[in-house]
Amino acid sequence: MTIHAAGIIGLVLIFVIGTWRPVNLGALALVATWAIGAGFARETVQQMYTGFPVDLLVLLAGVTYLFAIASANGTVERIVQGAVRLAAGRRALIPWIVFVVASLPAMAGALGSAGVALLAPVALRLAERCSIDRRMIGLMVVHGAASGNFSPLNVLGAIVHQAVTRNGLEMSRATLFAGNWAYNVVLAAIIFAVFGGLQRGTVPGAAPAGALDGENRAGPWRAVHTCTIAALAAVAVAALVFGLPIGFLAFAAALLLHLAFPASSGQPETKIAWSVILLVCGIVTYVAALQRYGTVDAIGGGIAGLGSAHIAGLLLCAVGAVTSAFASSAGILGALIPLAGPILLQGSIATTGLVTALAVSATVVDATPFSTVGALVVANASDDERPHVYRGLLLWGAVMVVTAPIVTWLVFILPALRGTP
Repeated sequence: MTIHAAGIIGLVLIFVIGTWRPVNLGALALVATWAIGAGFARETVQQMYTGFPVDLLVLLAGVTYLFAIASANGTVERIVQGAVRLAAGRRALIPWIVFVVASLPAMAGALGSAGVALLAPVALRLAERCSIDRRMIGLMVVHGAASGNFSPLNVLGAIVHQAVTRNGLEMSRATLFAGNWAYNVVLAAIIFAVFGGLQRGTVPGAAPAGALDGENRAGPWRAVHTCTIAALAAVAVAALVFGLPIGFLAFAAALLLHLAFPASSGQPETKIAWSVILLVCGIVTYVAALQRYGTVDAIGGGIAGLGSAHIAGLLLCAVGAVTSAFASSAGILGALIPLAGPILLQGSIATTGLVTALAVSATVVDATPFSTVGALVVANASDDERPHVYRGLLLWGAVMVVTAPIVTWLVFILPALRGTP
């Protein structure tokens, strides 16, 4: 058995066993990484560790730690109440406000994970306050961020453009951005309809501005609320404007708040979503191993060698969707677009059409709980809602993996074969 076959079989077994028995997929993936790495690749343990996403662990732990404090001291609830007032209590407006707000950081140049990390905790609490399906609001955050992915200022747009130009080709960056934006807006409309957004009404049980539910009870505005909002704003500015690592920033802000206001901070370390962190980090470690073994490149290279440009384009989109559901979208795009170079150089398909299809296919699947942004949504859901949100995002992500290559092939690649841009 070749190492590529072993890697693919291992991935299938991880999901079969994880579905058959209530065990953490991340733990299975870590064991599989060791088994295949030692048995087939002859890797050392140190080489296996290189695929472990330390940055993702710090991001997930830091953000949930910070927002656990912000929730315990009542600041998150006050922000939520402000958002409800902004929507004038009209429930149907709230998902779209969340979608638009989520798109802004990405359009301004931030990675999608940064905006989602800051917005998801508040958006989920807002959904709880307004009796909105948490799956809907989580997906609105994810696809709102995805809609801004390929703006001229965004790093993903730059990665795609550079990969294309290095092959001596040209493309329309405006068309890439517009195509991705429109695709995600359509998905948002479907999400809105499927998850109950068409139900009319106002926010039920609207409470006075100072009222909190649950264990937290609002009193007068206190210094802790001002300091927490200032800390959240500082993290946002430092991460979105200056590009500093949001995970470490979140830990720093949380520790300062905990030291300054210990009585109102609760026990934030108990609120870190360790099961989600194990799940995501384990899966990412395994997929990173497949990338080290060249499995993804081998599959992509075989597809790119097909004689039919439109079939090769469809299959490349499928590889991008499946792989990106478990790995970095930026990394997958950086690998797949060069593989598409020989197809594009044949001149039988317009560059912008194929590149847009690849870009959309590789990013709309980020709703899966195994991607960074999907994991952030699941990790910030309340304990009782987390399994529900996880299953919802898993199902939606699976639908994206299946449909995105086909729909983008029909919308972007087939017209490009007819010579239209």
